Amino acid sequence: MSIEPSAFAGQGSCSGSFEVRLAHSAADLRAAQRLRYRVFVEEMGGDGPLVDHAQKLECDALDPVFDHLLLVDKSRDPAAEAHVIGAYRLLPDTRLAAAGRFYCDAEFDLAPLHRSGRRLLELGRSCIDPAHRGGVGMLQMWQGLAEYVVQHDIGILFGAASFPGTDPAVFAQSLACLHHLHLAPEHLRVRATQTNGYRPLPQAELDRKHAMREMPPLIRAYLRLGGMVGEGVFIDKDFRTTDVCIILDTAHLTAQARSLAARNLTVTPQS
Repeated sequence: MSIEPSAFAGQGSCSGSFEVRLAHSAADLRAAQRLRYRVFVEEMGGDGPLVDHAQKLECDALDPVFDHLLLVDKSRDPAAEAHVIGAYRLLPDTRLAAAGRFYCDAEFDLAPLHRSGRRLLELGRSCIDPAHRGGVGMLQMWQGLAEYVVQHDIGILFGAASFPGTDPAVFAQSLACLHHLHLAPEHLRVRATQTNGYRPLPQAELDRKHAMREMPPLIRAYLRLGGMVGEGVFIDKDFRTTDVCIILDTAHLTAQARSLAARNLTVTPQS
């Protein structure tokens, strides 16, 4: 499958029994929230003020403003709200007035991105059903994302990406690798707003092989696409994660994404 962008207006692209498209109904959104509950709450142990445990929905106040890019299993009945097997939340800066803020504003100072003057797209809540990890599903979703980026003339993608758990020391090598080898340039370097005492290991203590082994698969995939990180980490006690801010320049993303597809690499999202 090619990642070559094409017009993407939400109708979707199909491959076999899967379809990638934007959510266009309340049932679509609830199915995405239901999938997010299985991944972020049941699997990862997260929680939050709007999580609906009775209905098993992971909800967020900004959900109505985001676009929701979905991986849909066409063999499943949408009425049962189990047809969504992959999801990505997308918020272009053209909707910032309606949203009031980016989700990441609660974790990182995004002023450098705003000063860039380029069109921004926030990514978040990336997840895929465990039964479909390691297959072509995520690659299909990234093709849909590339098409969305072209349609909306996006220059910079960004979003929180997570390490499981609230102790950065557990992933000291991976976090040090990100800081020393993948730190965004100063003009794009967002910074964590939380004072939590985190300090990266000195570069002399970095074991790159160890760092990459313990790196969450989604973050590794972002790095393959030329991803960079902001400075510092945000400890999200509700989701029980340690978050970094990933930043992607789309001029680099397109060439890298085509190469990724040509090598038939796939990834498993974790945050």
